[in-house]
Amino acid sequence: MTTKLDKPIRREIEIDEKPYTLTIDGDGLKIVEKGRRNGQELRWRDLISGDTALSAALGASTGG
Repeated sequence: MTTKLDKPIRREIEIDEKPYTLTIDGDGLKIVEKGRRNGQELRWRDLISGDTALSAALGASTGG
């Protein structure tokens, strides 16, 4: 049995010795450097539709 994701879950992770906050909610997930407000966001709808892979490929091909 699974639990419905009705409120955000926040967890701290460390990447390259820097702390980040990962927030998972019903819309998607967001990762932000600890102490900052802006970060990377990924919507579940984009992940399922494949838009995330397309965006990553476009960024890589343009050097972004």
